Amino acid sequence: MANSSDVSPGVTEPTREYPPVPEESTPPAPPEQPSRPSGFARLLIFTGFVFALLVAACLGLRAINVLPSFDNPFSDRTTDRSQPVLLQSMRDLSRYVAADGTFQVIVDLQEDRENIPDFLINRRTLFVGSGTVEQYVDFSKLADEALVVDNEKKTVTITLPAPDQGSAALDMQKSYVVAEQRGLLDRIGDAFKSDPGKQQKVYALAQQRITEAAQSSGLSDRAKQNTEQMLRSLFTRLGYSTVTVTFDSP
Repeated sequence: MANSSDVSPGVTEPTREYPPVPEESTPPAPPEQPSRPSGFARLLIFTGFVFALLVAACLGLRAINVLPSFDNPFSDRTTDRSQPVLLQSMRDLSRYVAADGTFQVIVDLQEDRENIPDFLINRRTLFVGSGTVEQYVDFSKLADEALVVDNEKKTVTITLPAPDQGSAALDMQKSYVVAEQRGLLDRIGDAFKSDPGKQQKVYALAQQRITEAAQSSGLSDRAKQNTEQMLRSLFTRLGYSTVTVTFDSP
């Protein structure tokens, strides 16, 4: 091993062993920042907030009657384009309507074809019909000798024709279709053509049933009683003491 005196002056002997280089430590990753909405999203949120605030302010002012009311721009609208009413006929009536009756009938009408399944061709309608029937006395049918007046005895004898019955008049506000069944071919046919008079058979049947029911309801007897009371009251006020009312046989 050489002595330090043998080293040439001015020469520095290099270090035989280098100190270990410290390892570079990896810096910790910064915490993730929460994503912020973009400028367009912030503008959209701000616009929505301002719009909601304006709507709430308008509703509040309307509630305290500061702002006037506004009509709904999307409200339903009905336009009547009906034509003027035309007078077709006019006649003088000499009828005294003495009584009327209101009836209700349930019509169950089915139309199908033989040897064809109902799911193909079938139309069944359940209809509730409400109608009124009138009983009236027609004074135009009075004969010449129908009225016999005795001014001395203050008696009156009147012979009237039997009350007549009118046809049933359906009240469409109280009449309605409960249910309707149609076959496959009927549905296809209705999709390609419209038949406004397809319910006429149901209406006609309901009128017929109500008219027949009124004939056996005792409405005619009520009409006779009311007519007799009306005539007796009329002639009694005219000074007649005895008023006899009879009816011809129907």
